[in-house]
Amino acid sequence: MRDIVYSFQVSLDGYIEDASGSIDFASPDAELHQYFNDYEKAFDTHVYGRRLYEMMQYWETADQEDEPIVVEYAKTWQALEKVVFSRTLDSVTGNARLATQSLAEELQALKALHGKQIAIGGATLAAEAFKLGLIDRYHVVIYPILLGGGKRMFPVFDQPEALRLAETRVFESGCLALSYEKI
Repeated sequence: MRDIVYSFQVSLDGYIEDASGSIDFASPDAELHQYFNDYEKAFDTHVYGRRLYEMMQYWETADQEDEPIVVEYAKTWQALEKVVFSRTLDSVTGNARLATQSLAEELQALKALHGKQIAIGGATLAAEAFKLGLIDRYHVVIYPILLGGGKRMFPVFDQPEALRLAETRVFESGCLALSYEKI
């Protein structure tokens, strides 16, 4: 069975966006960008909520940029299957499809297929998957910044979940990448 991985970028105080909804704090330097390029190759499917899907649309045309590191990520991202959960979108573009089943049904069907890991993104969607017990791994890149408010990376939940540290990496910028697995 394939793993479902909740990957996100976060401030040191636990926010994935600031109080105005911006994610500008999560702007990787070349070293971190290359890390993301390499990391993305462990996946063949992304599951998105509508808002994150719309933000990621930048990568549909970023292969036209001048920076090789950006072009590399764009080409990798474009090849990934994207499953989008939305109550408002009628269609999606590129290598994407709208989900037709519940989150639990879609994720269980994806897990049963042969392939690489599955990334889930979007705080609201990931929170629902978390509550359903469907996330196998957590991958976080922590930026050395305190935002003081905004959208938290995790919702309030009833039961603690024990995790095992699987991997760490420290970057010159002061960013820290951590991977955890469910115990």
